[in-house]
Amino acid sequence: MLWKGAGALSGAASGGLTRTALRKGWQTWKGTDPPTNPASPSTRWSEALAGAAACGVAIAVARLVAQRGAAEVWKKATGRYPEGLETVSP
Repeated sequence: MLWKGAGALSGAASGGLTRTALRKGWQTWKGTDPPTNPASPSTRWSEALAGAAACGVAIAVARLVAQRGAAEVWKKATGRYPEGLETVSP
């Protein structure tokens, strides 16, 4: 139970940091703020798709890195990985 909270907290923290990094990256790349509503008809398809792809990949990678890092900290503190973490699905 404690592990689920630690994993969720690390994932949430990484998500916030990733959104900030994505916004800064978009501003550097395009020179404008990212679209606030990619589904809006006033947002070009190319910008909506680029934003969605970048966001999806960045959030997934950040979540994975945060949870793997939290699992390593957990192992260091307890001597083993959290239950079920070592299970690999086919």
